Amino acid sequence: MDILMVVLASIIVFVLGASIGSFLNVVVYRIPAKLSVLWPPSRCPRCLNQLKAHDNVPVLGWVWLKGKCRYCKTQISIRYPVVEGIMGIIFLIVFWEFEVSILTLSYWAFCSWLLALSLIDLDTMTLPNVLTKSGLVVGICFQMAIGFFTAGGGMGLINHLMMAIIGGVLGLWLFDAIALLGSIALGKTAMGAGDAKLAAMMGAWLGWKYLLLASFLACVVGVIIGGGAILRSKQKTGQKIPFGPFLALGAVITVFSGEAILSSYLGLFFSPG
Repeated sequence: MDILMVVLASIIVFVLGASIGSFLNVVVYRIPAKLSVLWPPSRCPRCLNQLKAHDNVPVLGWVWLKGKCRYCKTQISIRYPVVEGIMGIIFLIVFWEFEVSILTLSYWAFCSWLLALSLIDLDTMTLPNVLTKSGLVVGICFQMAIGFFTAGGGMGLINHLMMAIIGGVLGLWLFDAIALLGSIALGKTAMGAGDAKLAAMMGAWLGWKYLLLASFLACVVGVIIGGGAILRSKQKTGQKIPFGPFLALGAVITVFSGEAILSSYLGLFFSPG
């Protein structure tokens, strides 16, 4: 019976995550275009026909339509079902890791913001203020809720509020400083302002300690991938590479493995005996 409940809960969580992924596809398309994410309902961007309800079923809707608009037969990007599937899997992993808890709700929201921002950064080389600022506020609110429900009521709320504020301020200042120093060293803009705002959002959700870890991981992954792309001649030296996806990846790794990574690192210097 327990196994059946876990399977049923996992199916529900995956469907929920995929549905959020479907909404994120709308967000990623409409926010850079300065369109409402709520109205009009989903429609084909070419013929403007509104999609039927069953066409909007996450993942399966794309399969049923064979990747084409029902009306004008325009090809529908495979990215739509991929994003839906990825979001469903992320929701599942968070649920399996943190079970039924306020942390699960928090990290579902956090990963949703990170994925939307990453895709927009890849598409447009921008990180919209409307998402980074709203993510910062939601992150602070979740930290307060986590503090209240898991760390001793009112005092826990205050402690987590301070942790979120410190993390947010550190993220903003740290990446502003990196951008300034990089610009001086390179003689040109080294990092967009949106990266600092994304780091502030991450700091609100993760706290200052895990923000530093996530930022370090982002830099490592960025150097490896960016350097590899240059070596393979797919990127010209000096060509801009969006850093938002690397920050998001560092944050996700930190959510699931941050404590273990820090414990292993500190164990190198403070091991017993």
